[in-house]
Amino acid sequence: MNVNKGDTPRVLVISPNWIGDAVMAQPLLARIKERFPSRPIDVLAPAWVAPVWEAMREVATVIQTPFKHGMLQLGERWKLAKTLRERKYAEAYVLPNTFKYALIPWMAGIPRRVGYQGEMRYGLINMMHHDNPDSPRPMVQFYAALADAPARFLPRPPVLPRPVMHVSDETAAQVLSRMKNAPEMPYVAFAPGAEFGPAKRWPTERFAELAAQVHQAYPQVKILLLGSGKDKEVCDAITAAAPDVQNLAGVTSLKEAIVLIAKASAMVTNDSGLMHIGAALKRPLVAVYGPTDPRHTPPLSDLAKILWLHLECAPCQKRECPLGHHHCMRNISADNVWEPLKLMLGRDTLEGAS
Repeated sequence: MNVNKGDTPRVLVISPNWIGDAVMAQPLLARIKERFPSRPIDVLAPAWVAPVWEAMREVATVIQTPFKHGMLQLGERWKLAKTLRERKYAEAYVLPNTFKYALIPWMAGIPRRVGYQGEMRYGLINMMHHDNPDSPRPMVQFYAALADAPARFLPRPPVLPRPVMHVSDETAAQVLSRMKNAPEMPYVAFAPGAEFGPAKRWPTERFAELAAQVHQAYPQVKILLLGSGKDKEVCDAITAAAPDVQNLAGVTSLKEAIVLIAKASAMVTNDSGLMHIGAALKRPLVAVYGPTDPRHTPPLSDLAKILWLHLECAPCQKRECPLGHHHCMRNISADNVWEPLKLMLGRDTLEGAS
């Protein structure tokens, strides 16, 4: 970790633990940069989220946290805070709502510490924001509001700020050259997983049916399955029904997945962190929603098409369907997804692929 040798004060942002939340926090960084263009912005983040921040132009340095999930590790936090103290931070934005993350900037002596009330963090947070639990704001607005003076119950703006990520051609070339399973182009990326739970997953047979429709219309277009090791079983079920699909779940790192999404012709995804990455990278995508609410965590892009049946039982926000039928996802057919996807694949570089 390089210590700040100059006199320019820095800004510290403490990352959420979820990939999608990290993406939705990018507009906050853009607003901070608008206010203080010369201040470097550092992000303190878990290793599994760090590649998201590395793909944001506003970020100067990503500092990976050494903590184990769910543990206080007070000694480790004190050591990290001591190191951060040397970097001359003027302010810190604490995005997780936990007590333990609010400890770090307080221990580091950062004078302005911004965040939401969370777990009774009075004193640790000295620029305290509040949210209305009865009327939660979209997450991107929830984070972006931290750049303003604290105010209760801010109304939803007419246009939500849109996260932006960037992968340079040089970075993409370097990553793809190192990948043993780098795909041929053009390709469509499928993201069949969902960290939250099985209720958010569009059925594997629907993904397989859609893959067949893509191949029939565009034989030269490859299908790529992306996800973590936790998604491998789901992706294996898709490849069993559609053997021409290339399964990279659990094989690629998040940094590699970001590059693959950036180079994809289009994307089909559940409500997941990879969905938000695709939207922030301005890729055409179809997002399938069921038990969660696209009004709260939408893919913020003009190139995104959201499919949501808005059944009477949705959004239930449950990890598994409490009624056992999973109609909110099962009743979205492969044809429903193919209709917008084929329009996306008919544009630009794919016009000659069939």
